[in-house]
Amino acid sequence: MTKKRVAVLISGRGSNMTALIAAAKAPDYPAAIVLVLSNLPDAAGLVHARQAEIATAVVDHRAFGADREAFERALDARLQAQGVEIVCLAGFMRLLTPWFVKRWSGRLLNIHPALLPQFKGLHTHRRALAAGVSEHGATVHFVVPEMDAGPIILQAAVPVIAGDTEATLAARVLEVEHRIYPQALRLVAEGRAALAAGETSKQ
Repeated sequence: MTKKRVAVLISGRGSNMTALIAAAKAPDYPAAIVLVLSNLPDAAGLVHARQAEIATAVVDHRAFGADREAFERALDARLQAQGVEIVCLAGFMRLLTPWFVKRWSGRLLNIHPALLPQFKGLHTHRRALAAGVSEHGATVHFVVPEMDAGPIILQAAVPVIAGDTEATLAARVLEVEHRIYPQALRLVAEGRAALAAGETSKQ
């Protein structure tokens, strides 16, 4: 089996990165995590990646000031150097410019802690509780220039339980994230989920 070469971009602990690394250890998994890249040199997830004997890299966005595209060109150079075919965002706390998104169109995945199109952006668990919804969850989607608006690859829901706090709801959703992200990457790596030409949104 020829496995797709995958990079995971992180800014923090990278718990979804850890789930992807674990899934990719299976002999029949169609993707290999070949690089973990962070925009912050002290991201805790880099330590785990090194322990898993995966190549790591840091491109510190602060060195580029306000020039976001220059930062992303440096990112892209690292990805190209490793022969990366698919990029998975896993708690990567940088908004990407249209230049980068279009360059990786159809090969750039993100996981969002909500049932999109509900609760795009930040503080999803707090907003879900405030809205009084009966279920919440997570979504893996293709990245398009508009934030959290790309075509959905996989979703999974969890019930919102009476007495839930942000922390308890977040923990339940995180379990779902760790399950569906590897499943979604498998679909993309096997060609069973793809971004159609010209497709920018499922909303």
